[in-house]
Amino acid sequence: MPRVPARALALGLALAAALGGVGSGLLRAATAEPPSAPPPVRTAAGGSCAGVPVAAPRQLRGMWLTTVNNIDFPSRPGLSEARVKAEYRAWLDLAVAQRHNAVFVHVRPSGDAFWPSAYAPWSQWLTGRRDGRGPGWDPMAFMVAEAHARNLQFHAWFNPYRGSQPAPAGTGADLAKLPATHPLRKHPDWALAYPTGPTGRLYFDPGNPDARRFVEDSMLEAVGKYDVDGVHFDDFFYPYPERGQDFPDDASYERRARPGQSRADWRRENVDTLVREMSERIRALKPWVQFGISPFGIWRNAATDRAGSDTRGLQSYDEIYADTRRWVRERWLDYVVPQLYWAIGFDRADYAKVLPWWAKLVEGTGVRLYIGIADYRVGEKGPWRDPAQLDRQLTLAARHRVDGSVHFSAKQVRANRLGAVTRYRDHHFAAPALPPVASRLAAAGPAAPQLSAARPAGSGAVRLDWRPGTGASPAAWALYRVTGGRAVLAATGSPGVPVTDPAPPPAPVTYCLTALDRAGNEGPPSNPAGI
Repeated sequence: MPRVPARALALGLALAAALGGVGSGLLRAATAEPPSAPPPVRTAAGGSCAGVPVAAPRQLRGMWLTTVNNIDFPSRPGLSEARVKAEYRAWLDLAVAQRHNAVFVHVRPSGDAFWPSAYAPWSQWLTGRRDGRGPGWDPMAFMVAEAHARNLQFHAWFNPYRGSQPAPAGTGADLAKLPATHPLRKHPDWALAYPTGPTGRLYFDPGNPDARRFVEDSMLEAVGKYDVDGVHFDDFFYPYPERGQDFPDDASYERRARPGQSRADWRRENVDTLVREMSERIRALKPWVQFGISPFGIWRNAATDRAGSDTRGLQSYDEIYADTRRWVRERWLDYVVPQLYWAIGFDRADYAKVLPWWAKLVEGTGVRLYIGIADYRVGEKGPWRDPAQLDRQLTLAARHRVDGSVHFSAKQVRANRLGAVTRYRDHHFAAPALPPVASRLAAAGPAAPQLSAARPAGSGAVRLDWRPGTGASPAAWALYRVTGGRAVLAATGSPGVPVTDPAPPPAPVTYCLTALDRAGNEGPPSNPAGI
């Protein structure tokens, strides 16, 4: 699995990308109680409607939709086109019901692709085949279009260096079992196998510049072909270490490291180069596409480095050569989503202590901070049996002015164990929110649209007729409802979707509409329209 291992690491024991859960014996319950209501999310001024100021919450809300091993989607390999499409639509409907505004979809789990690619074979998790043959249609085009039709951002989630998955579900570390079109079959000098034994898999060598450039090209192909909103990596660059084994990159290190450069520094430089080059190349290709990474939640422990966090766990800087702090400080990222998959009060990595470290790190950088939330842990022993654990974590995030959250994974959001998802949704996502704008893309929004009529539309809804303002066509709209001297964001949508307030209060009600550009910048409100 490309994501679960790092998310399930027991911090005191985590020296391998294992598939087990976090050891419950290391957990303890929290004692602090959250306030009765969370602090308000950050808002952005949007002018006024009928003399009442309007401001929309700016908060990213998303979930990871995992394809490897069919964890979330598709439910099994080899399904028909109609079944895959129906399942995907159901996931998007879940996102809308949870009042999310983004999905993070796994489109390159391990050197494969969920689109017709000149660089990678088709994913077996989609086709049910290992020969690289395609399904006869373009899932990526469909998935992006369906997300945008619901006004959901689509972040394409890639694992850069993984070339295969462990047997028997995957092809393991055997090059001969890869599809004939797999790039590692064509370039075996790029391939490194790790670890030895039944959990082995193949990697593109991060220290080989040719392999790195090819990996970048393969991901940028999707950016060029599809209207994605973001490029997203998780925490898999160099693999998590296995006890007694080292990643077998001796030949690459001896050939390419600078004189006197340690292997650890050389590996970190390789990862830094990938991150920097992807940032530069994405912005050159499509400046409006955001680039974000979801790293392991600990950069370094304070006992190792005074700049580190008050933790006692695996250090991504030292163990997987990911200098996540540098990526933020260099502003190579538009957003960062640290995986804070630990309970409030966990002694080795207390969520309430790690969260402020990340909040302080992003200050003044312009990098948006979203938090990776462990929905998959609800129901485990200890504090995870408290249905309010995630609700309390989001309350703390709001207190630290975090810009949003991403939930792992979609299946766990749907499962709603202990009613925890309903609890945090009703507490923190009770009303719609607009996604934050990447700081480097902040600009004036589109011209004010024109409202011409507001009328009942059946089932208690109100439908509004409108037309865009002058200038560029908007990418989305936001509907504000004014009643009782207060303006709230009532609904959002894409231009092809009718402007509707699904649940208006009793009249009198006044509405205004704003338009948003491709980056999420919001323009001034329209003329008011009443009903």
